[in-house]
Amino acid sequence: MRRKFLVALGGAALAFSLAACSGGGAGSGGDSSDKKPADLTIGVSMPTQTSERWIADGKAVKEKLEAKGYKVDLQYAGDDIPTQSQQVDQMITQGADVLIIAAIDGTALSGQLDAAAAAKIPVISYDRLLLGNKNVDFYVSFDNYKVGVAQATALLVGLGLQTKDGGKGTATGPFNVELFAGSLDDNNTQYFWGGAMDTLKPFMENGTLKVKSGQTRIEQAAILRWQQETAQKRMEDLLTSGYNDGTVVNGVLSPYDGISRGIITALQNAGYGKGAKKLPVVTGQDAEIASVKLINDGVQSSTVFKDTRLLAEQAVIAAEAFLQDKQPQANDTTTYNNKIKVVPAYLLPIETVYKDDITKVLVDSGYWSAEEVAAGQAKK
Repeated sequence: MRRKFLVALGGAALAFSLAACSGGGAGSGGDSSDKKPADLTIGVSMPTQTSERWIADGKAVKEKLEAKGYKVDLQYAGDDIPTQSQQVDQMITQGADVLIIAAIDGTALSGQLDAAAAAKIPVISYDRLLLGNKNVDFYVSFDNYKVGVAQATALLVGLGLQTKDGGKGTATGPFNVELFAGSLDDNNTQYFWGGAMDTLKPFMENGTLKVKSGQTRIEQAAILRWQQETAQKRMEDLLTSGYNDGTVVNGVLSPYDGISRGIITALQNAGYGKGAKKLPVVTGQDAEIASVKLINDGVQSSTVFKDTRLLAEQAVIAAEAFLQDKQPQANDTTTYNNKIKVVPAYLLPIETVYKDDITKVLVDSGYWSAEEVAAGQAKK
């Protein structure tokens, strides 16, 4: 079914070795190959500090770069597009040697990308693809289509329609489900949605899954800026408009843990989780500690774990390649078209976490401690 959504990935597994870049402009790396790390500055632009995930990303990238001796200019934009634009402008004018950018809006930094190219500063797009400009040199992320597949599969597993190993479950349905998507200004949202819909479509077509609200288009399901409060309000509206006749929601596809917590709050306020009115199966993404506790407590069903430590490491590897006038290694050279060019990418694996996976996947790996899981809070 993936063929319905993505361009054929015949070259996706191709990994090309580090080779010298040629020509000028973005990606040429300027003249930094003979400089010491202490003489080089990497600008790191992150979208917000309202999400545990982005705090962890910024910290991990900064620490890994500084451990190698580089100077790091890390800035958070507070989910404000003009602020991020100004911060990136400043990084360029102050002479950053490489830019690592996780954009608030993938289309909003075109002027900054042009300026970076003019200054021969390579640009690494971090997890959120920068769109509509040729001056994007590399992309580091996870396999975002597979994230959507994993979320939809977790919904099916939670409902009992499938088993974790991919077998047929014992439940038959029909089940009432509602669908949520991420922010439309984030390119990943389309991949998450595409993977999820390709997975759920057969069950929707045969009537096993029913979207009672009728809201099955991404534009209807999208949550601007991934905001928890916006998701809570939408879930409240869905319950008010579609479930006052005694029917119940059995499952909710959620693309992100913050959205999941908003959905769960709305459901709990409507009496779900009390007495015989069971909480629906609610999916998620990013293994945020508050949601990991909810999963451990049997409230949220699952989350998709994307190890930001590995993503940060890959961003550092790509930055070092550019600083050595090399081209970073890619394992996908066909999928990520930013509407101007196909951006070479390095995609990392993802893992679905249910309650019985928390210790093995998150605690034993050192991502969260058992104490943090129990408290639902990260240690300072």
